[in-house]
Amino acid sequence: MDSEEFRIKGKELIDYIADYLENIRDRRVFPDKKPGFIRGLIPETAPIKGESWDNIFKDVENVIMPGVTHWQSPHMHAYFPALNSYPSMLGEMLSNAINCIGFTWASSPVCTELEMVVMNWLGKMIGLPEEFLHRKGGDGGGVIQTTASECTLISLLAGRYVAIKMFKDLYPTASKHDINGKLVAYSSDQAHSSVEKAALIGLVTLRYIECDENFSMRGDKLLKAIKQDREQGLIPFWVCATLGTTGSCAFDNLQEITEICYKELLWCHVDAAYAGSSFICPEYRVWLKGIEKANSIAFNPSKWLMVHFDCTAMWVKNSSALHGAFNVNPLYLTHEYSGLAIDYMHWQIPLSKRFRSLKLWFVIRNYGITGLQEHIRKGVMLAEKFESFVRSDQRFEVPAKRHLGLVVFRLVGDNFITETLCKRLNSRGNIHCVPANLKGKYVIRFTVTAPRTTLDDIVKDWKEIVTVANGILQEREKYMKRAKVPLGDAKCSSPDEKEELSRKNTAAVYKRLQAQREALDQTNQRQK
Repeated sequence: MDSEEFRIKGKELIDYIADYLENIRDRRVFPDKKPGFIRGLIPETAPIKGESWDNIFKDVENVIMPGVTHWQSPHMHAYFPALNSYPSMLGEMLSNAINCIGFTWASSPVCTELEMVVMNWLGKMIGLPEEFLHRKGGDGGGVIQTTASECTLISLLAGRYVAIKMFKDLYPTASKHDINGKLVAYSSDQAHSSVEKAALIGLVTLRYIECDENFSMRGDKLLKAIKQDREQGLIPFWVCATLGTTGSCAFDNLQEITEICYKELLWCHVDAAYAGSSFICPEYRVWLKGIEKANSIAFNPSKWLMVHFDCTAMWVKNSSALHGAFNVNPLYLTHEYSGLAIDYMHWQIPLSKRFRSLKLWFVIRNYGITGLQEHIRKGVMLAEKFESFVRSDQRFEVPAKRHLGLVVFRLVGDNFITETLCKRLNSRGNIHCVPANLKGKYVIRFTVTAPRTTLDDIVKDWKEIVTVANGILQEREKYMKRAKVPLGDAKCSSPDEKEELSRKNTAAVYKRLQAQREALDQTNQRQK
């Protein structure tokens, strides 16, 4: 493909993308495919000779789109948002054309400089203290990472570096291996699985703190666990506080947690992957109370600020800890400003760095702070409306308080009927949701995601949920009307007889429930 064909086909592709996004609600949101479906659609080996672009592009609709879960659809309610926007895509196009690798300032000065400025913009937009921003003579600052999961790992490794250094200063004869084997990290039992993965990679023990009735980690239980571990000769060193948990968008009590970490000399990392975007609205910054005593914070503009993946914003107060954990400085990566300018390779795990600040810069400038605030508030309003629909139907319940754009709901009764509802909704493909487990309750997560979502879309989704639920509850009623298991007319004269009767009744009930499950599974298969 030469430049002339690129001009023509590039414009055609932009038209295709715009049509795809503007008409996306007409597509089935969740594909009806099984693993391995693509193997029969494309050859097993690569072509010997190059193909024409027109021939290649035909397969976008023939091969690619049938297997896509359409994350930008107004009927996509699974996970948290993964949005895009036209200015973000234009920024990515330009970044791809430049294709610089910004591991050092000298490798492409504007890649580093723009990132510093835009991260200061974003930090101020969410109300971060000055200590987290790039400033002359300061040690704090922001950096764009790939994912919030990576930020969790980076903060844990930085905290580990600080803890080992501090312990070595106190006990010079202690080995790093002995110290590392005693390190303990802490998080809520509602924290994202990436916290567990970070502990596995960092070779440290992770202790889960049981959440309260609001699915929040509180300071008293955290402090108790820290003291117990110290009494056992262990070394508490790092805490992850979650603002907006995956299961229910619950918020740990940040003020209590950071106060404890500050006094106990533990690194406190704040994972606000989804909820962090909402802090551009002043009314939601109440959850940030206590952030001044945290050590690091991260959230994903790629989730809710219409900057497409990947783009995760991370700020630290002490960049020296990152340097200590990640600094390697071979001769071929040094330059005349080494030590004077920021080299982001010392702030991250990979060496290489993409020019991601460009798309973030484009989005913030194009929408402005007020435009982004309007987008956030609209999503919250639509979630409130959906919650009102759920609460108006007594057959449903909302088992956790709604925060921001996430509503968790379930059918009243055992977990099985809600599980059936979730599976059947997804098999129909009209909307897409995923489940979560909240203290033993199986719930369905409903997140308002796409910027194109309207109230009419929410109404349509609720009607789909009610239609499917009606069918499931009718089937359940049919099987529950079967003859009840008799409890027995004769009185039990001995404990052994009572135990035998109880065992028979339990077996009979279990058999009936098993038949009900099998019948519902068969119905699900027929609908698929």
